[in-house]
Amino acid sequence: MPAPKTKTAASDALVGIWAILLTVFVIGVLYFGRDLLIPLALAALLTFLLSPVVSWIERWIGRIAAVLLVVLMIFGLTGGAGWVLTRQLVDLATKLPQYKDNISAKLHSFQAPKSGAFTRFSQTVQELKKELPGQSASPPPTIAQEAGKPETAVASPPNPPPMQVQVIETSKANPIELVKLIIAPLLGPLGTAALVLILVIFMLLQREDLRNRLVRLIGQGRISATTRALDDAGHRVSRYLLMQLLVNLTYGTVIAIGLSFIGVPNALLWGALATVLRFIPYLGPWIATVLPTLLALAVSPSWTMPLLTVALFAVLELILNNVMEPLLYGAHTGVSSIALIVAAVFWTWLWGPLGLVLTTPLTVCLVVIGRHVPRLSFLSVVLSDEEALTPAEECYQRLLALDLNEASDMAHAYVKAHSLGALYDSIFIPVITSAEMDRRRDAIDEEQRLAVEQGIRDLVEDFASQPVPEPKTEASGGDTSPRIIALNCRVFCVPARAERDELAGAMLTQLLRQQGFGAQNAPAKLVAGEMIELVAEADVDVVCISVVPPSTVVHARYLCLKLRSLLPQQKIVVCLWATREDEAATRLRDAGAEEVVTTLAEALEQIPKLAPELTDEMTPAPIPGDEEERLAALAELNLLDTEAEPVFDRITAKLARIFEVPIAAITFIDRDRQFFKSQTGLPEDLAKARQTPRNVSVCGHVVAKNQVMVIEDLARDRRFANNPLLKEHGIRFYAGVPILAPNGQPIGSLCVLDLKPRQMTEREKRLLLEYANEVMEEIAKRVPKELRVPVMVT
Repeated sequence: MPAPKTKTAASDALVGIWAILLTVFVIGVLYFGRDLLIPLALAALLTFLLSPVVSWIERWIGRIAAVLLVVLMIFGLTGGAGWVLTRQLVDLATKLPQYKDNISAKLHSFQAPKSGAFTRFSQTVQELKKELPGQSASPPPTIAQEAGKPETAVASPPNPPPMQVQVIETSKANPIELVKLIIAPLLGPLGTAALVLILVIFMLLQREDLRNRLVRLIGQGRISATTRALDDAGHRVSRYLLMQLLVNLTYGTVIAIGLSFIGVPNALLWGALATVLRFIPYLGPWIATVLPTLLALAVSPSWTMPLLTVALFAVLELILNNVMEPLLYGAHTGVSSIALIVAAVFWTWLWGPLGLVLTTPLTVCLVVIGRHVPRLSFLSVVLSDEEALTPAEECYQRLLALDLNEASDMAHAYVKAHSLGALYDSIFIPVITSAEMDRRRDAIDEEQRLAVEQGIRDLVEDFASQPVPEPKTEASGGDTSPRIIALNCRVFCVPARAERDELAGAMLTQLLRQQGFGAQNAPAKLVAGEMIELVAEADVDVVCISVVPPSTVVHARYLCLKLRSLLPQQKIVVCLWATREDEAATRLRDAGAEEVVTTLAEALEQIPKLAPELTDEMTPAPIPGDEEERLAALAELNLLDTEAEPVFDRITAKLARIFEVPIAAITFIDRDRQFFKSQTGLPEDLAKARQTPRNVSVCGHVVAKNQVMVIEDLARDRRFANNPLLKEHGIRFYAGVPILAPNGQPIGSLCVLDLKPRQMTEREKRLLLEYANEVMEEIAKRVPKELRVPVMVT
């Protein structure tokens, strides 16, 4: 085993070294080839910007004419803007000397007071410098003093100013040097601009040919993927450039208008400068703010104009960043803010100021490449604004880190934005699958897998404790809404194989109960035969087989076949969570499944369709096989049609107080009626009649089954949902314990009832049994001791 791991580690190391060398090579090419690559990048950028305009115009005049017309328009706009801005600059240069006094006053206002702390600190520093070794209090002696001669004043000619020196040097230069000095610095930018212009023209003329060559060069057989990548990059970059141009023109126009109202001179110049500088991310707006603010300081004798200038830039930038740009950019560029800052630093270091201008388009292209080229997917992860982890991956990571609190916060936030079913479908079930798959790959150990599953179980139980909306009862008996169908359908979830299947079944059970279904979930530790026995005993309408990968269709098919062979009439739904296997669905339907679903939402949609048809008839209590013996035992005790007895009234009153229910009663079941021996809180008509027909009695079911019966919501139980007695008096909860005659025959029930659904704990059940045994002890006293048989309900 160690050998493969060593080979794998060595190969991974080689891959890492190769990646580093390749990165260094690419950066070196970008740096040393910048003289060629910068014009190409600028030309591509302008091509993206102008392509929509050229495509629109060429429909009428053809491509060549459209390209030439667009280029001429650009020259015209550039020349016109240059002429206007030049006049503005000349005008500003002539006015600047007029602001000299105002600038001097502003500078004096910044001087610190002579008695201030800063002045005293500066004086202290100067005094300490004199005390340093090698420093003397008096100036060094002159050469004349060192020679012992009296010092004579020698007038030294003043140094000529730098400009004067420059003029003298220029006048002495020959024409060739003059041309070299003035024109040479302009040749580089002019040559670059000419090259960019030529490239733009040819790129616009042959853009389809260039696209096809890129597809052939980059695609290497993956034409569809490469085409999608190029289309994605072209759409994003073109949209970004057009929208940014629109935003920046709006920005510059508003700046020019605002500055003219404020009174800053040459407002048109500063508006145009703001438009251009805003193409530089982050730094551009600040640079555009500085120059007009400084001019406002020079022009205005007060501080009002500079403050208004800064406020104009700040407010406009906030509006554009938070309102206009999100509205126009839509899904924006797809690049994260932090990545864009880092990219700005990188491209500025690599290509200088032009790299800063090209930052966003180049970074967008890298993000698109990372999305469509698997080997470069790290670029998308590092640079894009998409979430680094999916919600399921983030939850899995938190559970592996044993951070249940953060996982819980994330789950509750997801439920608020979506739904509980979506949380289970999109996050919890994928997390369970990921944990099992990682365990099989030895990426995590068994303890970690169990910790993840336990975390999911805790979160599911936490959501189970959340309050469930009260079901609405419908006035119309013929209403077939999903809520009413749910009241008539009982579901049993069985796991296909493992605990992960049981956990997904618990999620489905919880959602079904919230929808009003009677739902149960079988434990995974049971074998197939035991699960089928549970299903048969539960007498359910629908069985759901839960399958979570890597549990397979084979396990579900085996269980489905066994259920169908032993319970031919049973409705079966197979839940293949998080899978998309059409062939598997066909095999499972052949094995006997009515439906195959893949999500919890789909299960909640399909299960009601398998519910039994609704009827207006209630289910009367069945008649026991030993009915005559039971009635004989009841008659011998002389409990029917007798006056109320204080001993029984005390028990029912105590039960109502202890269980905090409005109704408690002791009933006996005769042949055709239910007799109330003692009661607390019964409706007035029932308390006065002291009896009801047996067929509408819930206690009749307790006597027939001779066992404890707790029904948390009578309206959700199809046996009692249409019971006229319960519906008339609004009774929703029932808990009853059989009362046995001294010979062991069930003759009645001790019960508590409520007008709203509620749950009953095991402790409350035991307490109700104790009171039932107390009632039976009182009844046994009516029988001679020699005929008594000890009986007790357990």
